[in-house]
Amino acid sequence: MNYPLLDIFWTMLWFFMWIIWIMLLFRIIADIIRSHDMGGWGKAGWMILIILLPFVGVIVYLIVRGGSMARREVKQAQEREDDFRSYIKDAAGPGDQADQIAKLAQLKEQGHLSEEEYQRAKAKILA
Repeated sequence: MNYPLLDIFWTMLWFFMWIIWIMLLFRIIADIIRSHDMGGWGKAGWMILIILLPFVGVIVYLIVRGGSMARREVKQAQEREDDFRSYIKDAAGPGDQADQIAKLAQLKEQGHLSEEEYQRAKAKILA
């Protein structure tokens, strides 16, 4: 079999470019679906454009909305992180608050906190 090294290189290059194209296409479709700033008709329009004219649709989408893709992704990740932290705090129960208040009381007794600082920190924990 005669398959020169350069042909192997080009075949691998095209294969990896195809993989990158598929990943980009799925990333854009996921961004369209998860976008909260677009209505149903806008999402449908973008999906039709990307499905019927994939290369043009993806390039136009990246030009028009590509700059805000990262901001939306970071915002969604932050919301997921906040939800996770809230869940952990709720699951931990009031015992965690009691431990923190006990530590504050101990610091107040040792003279490291004034009464005003103790009350402020206690109100913050209970909020």
